[in-house]
Amino acid sequence: MSRLKGWRYVAFLSAFVGGIGLATYPIIIYPMMHVEDYKKSQEMNRAQLDQSRIQPEAPGNMNKWIDPFERKNQD
Repeated sequence: MSRLKGWRYVAFLSAFVGGIGLATYPIIIYPMMHVEDYKKSQEMNRAQLDQSRIQPEAPGNMNKWIDPFERKNQD
């Protein structure tokens, strides 16, 4: 087996790094840049659920369904 040298080595590394970039874009980068789209879809999906039937009264006054994107007020 011959070793990659010169432009073939650069092409191999570029293809490898590019493949990783193409694989991670739809999984990591796109959701971080389009948070509003995911908020809207989550809101639409949860609107059809009967929360009391799925998750009965929570012990200890815990919140049932919380918005993971909501910021807490700093008092």
